[in-house]
Order: sequence, then structure tokens, then C-alpha cells
Amino acid sequence: MFWMLNLLFSYTASLFFGVIFDVPKRLYNTVGIVGACGWMIYTLFFEAFQLHTIYSSFFGSLALGLLSHIMARLKKEPVILFMIPGIIPLVPGGLAFDATKNLIILQFSKAINTILEVMLIAGAIALGLLFADQISKLIISGNTKRKKRI
Repeated sequence: MFWMLNLLFSYTASLFFGVIFDVPKRLYNTVGIVGACGWMIYTLFFEAFQLHTIYSSFFGSLALGLLSHIMARLKKEPVILFMIPGIIPLVPGGLAFDATKNLIILQFSKAINTILEVMLIAGAIALGLLFADQISKLIISGNTKRKKRI
């Protein structure tokens, strides 16, 4: 039941952020699936393999980035249409809220630790997307070099 609820809620979150970001209607389902896959990879690494949130965020965003590039090629649309709504479930908004709350109530030691964790998670998400972009460029450039030789 846990896995089904995670899949359902991550799909709807990505889908509705796709609506907010004005994704074409024919891509709503695809955007939801891409976001749900990224979140499910995160959940798999966090719950099943018991990795830290930072590493799980990296692998979730790496999968999200690769899937965004694949869908962009299949649907002949920009990658950003799939990447931005799909990244929303991975963003550590609740943790950032806790860090801000701790700063306001003058609990600086908790705030610093929480801010550091938020920054590391955000960096891991950015690094995962960067790696996915570079991997897709390597694959695409490898395919074009092979086609030129043939």
C-alpha cells in the first residue's frame, strides 16, 4: 500500500505542476509518469536500500533526468517540459521550512544542520540532473559518430 500511495501522489504532484507550468495537454500523462518514476527511484533507494536522503535524491534525479531525455526524444519536445514538473516531488521543501522555522525561533544549531542538509540534497539533485544531461549527450554524440562512419 505504501508503494502504491507514493506512486499515486508523486504522479498527481508532477501532473498538476505540469498544468501549472503550462505543459501541453497531450503531455500531462507523460509528465506525471516521469515525475512518479523519479520519486519511486528515490523511495526505492531510501526505503529498500536504506541510503541517506542525499544519495537517494541523487539517484532519483539521475533517473528523472535520463527519463526526461528519453521522453523528450520520443515526444519531440524540449527536455525542460518533463524535467521541471518531475523534479517537484524531490525538492526538500519541508526541510527548508524547518530550517527557516529554526532560524526564526533562534535555534541556530538545529538551523545550521538543517540548512546544510537542504543544501546537500539540492546539490545532489542538481548533480543528478547534470550527470543525466552529460550521459544523454554522450549517447547522442556516440550515435551520430556511428551514423557518420556508416
